[in-house]
Amino acid sequence: MLVRRSAVSSLSSLSLLVGALLLTACGPSINRYTLIEQSLLAGDAKQADAIVQQAESSYGNKSRVLYGMDRGMTLHLAGDYQLSNAVLEQAEEEVERLYTRSIRSETAAFLTSDQALPYEGDAYEQVMINVVKALNYAAQGQLQESLVEARRIDHRLNVLSDKAKERTAYKEDGFARYLTGILYEATGDLNNAFIAYRKAYEAYEAMSGWARTPVPVQLRADLLRTTEALHLTTEFEEYRRLFPDTAWQSREAVQNLAQVLVVSYNGRAPRKEDRFLDLPISLDALQLVLLNRGFSPASRHQNRGFDSVLYGLSGRVVRVALPQLISQKTHVRGEQLVLTDESGHQISVRSELGQNITALAEKSLSDRLPGITVKALARAAVKFSMAEGATRGAQQASGKDAAPWVGLVVGLLTKGLAVASEEADKRSWRTLPHEIHLMRAWVAPGPYHLSVQLVGGGEGPAKDAAPALSLAPGQTTVLIQRVMQ
Repeated sequence: MLVRRSAVSSLSSLSLLVGALLLTACGPSINRYTLIEQSLLAGDAKQADAIVQQAESSYGNKSRVLYGMDRGMTLHLAGDYQLSNAVLEQAEEEVERLYTRSIRSETAAFLTSDQALPYEGDAYEQVMINVVKALNYAAQGQLQESLVEARRIDHRLNVLSDKAKERTAYKEDGFARYLTGILYEATGDLNNAFIAYRKAYEAYEAMSGWARTPVPVQLRADLLRTTEALHLTTEFEEYRRLFPDTAWQSREAVQNLAQVLVVSYNGRAPRKEDRFLDLPISLDALQLVLLNRGFSPASRHQNRGFDSVLYGLSGRVVRVALPQLISQKTHVRGEQLVLTDESGHQISVRSELGQNITALAEKSLSDRLPGITVKALARAAVKFSMAEGATRGAQQASGKDAAPWVGLVVGLLTKGLAVASEEADKRSWRTLPHEIHLMRAWVAPGPYHLSVQLVGGGEGPAKDAAPALSLAPGQTTVLIQRVMQ
């Protein structure tokens, strides 16, 4: 009798545990990103920010960094640069704090998924925190303050480079380096500007195999201009050899001109979905999986309840959930920046691709997927073993006559919940764009009207009828725009 009570007690405890895991892994579906994207498509960044702010509690304590990144980005797009930096600063501090994890959190994540762990953000997302902060300062004309973020970018990338073991791992960032070079040159620090430009060029070249971002033509001109200005004859001659067709202006020619930099965020960052792998551990289970799913391992959110019952009754199918990226690419090939002075004379500049966020996300997931897979397989094996042990324990405790029915019910409960609770960590910084484009022009000081026309994939202006710009000699003006097409 004592043995039976012990088995029933263990079964009860396990059922509660599995139930808790199910509730943890299968929380309510949140469609906040759909609402955010609809607001941005309508050109209402303030409404997008309000949606993020109202959804703060739904992010939960494990996603404080993600909330800070999303809120910081919507504030950035809404032009509230000061508050954006305050929110992003908190997110950055939380990232630093999360480097040390507790054993309890790791154990919970092992039994459920990585969603039970605090979200730190991918390495490229952490770099983007400082990039957006730097642009916030620059958009306010606070270029010296933006250099603080430039130095943080340099430090973060240096740490990544020291930690990276694989030659092709994400450990440099051409766009982040390029932006810091622009900021250094805008403040007159040519030496650091050249160093940043050179690192940007090297990063673009090193990442060319997967980043899908060529070296910007303007960056080549920057290297020629700064090496000549610094009298770096050897480097200058080398870049002249590498870039024989690049048109460029000397430092003397541009230092009294005004500079306009337009940063265009185009498209939407990729989202993550579950990719379910149903692993049969018997021939009958294999037939069941093939009949239920065919040969496609695609996600089946709409049938998860049915799968849980079916596989729970079978008791011989183990489910593994892995994250997969769903691309949401922009349809806009580029933009045309047009600056019109008082006499009607126009200066036109074509945009260049600075960063492909989707490529960074794909690289990050690809590098981490082997570790995620091993952990998911181990987690699924542990949950199956626990369910199998509970089923056998319940059968032994119930007696010979009731054992088959008890085993069926308990197996349905424990193994079905094990299937239902399997879910990948699908968190990512989804308020980022698919691509970042740059438009950069030097013009004579004076008043201008600015417009940006979309090239391919979109109709009409992306930014038109903007307030007149009054540009002073040596001034750098940074403008931000969001294109959802």
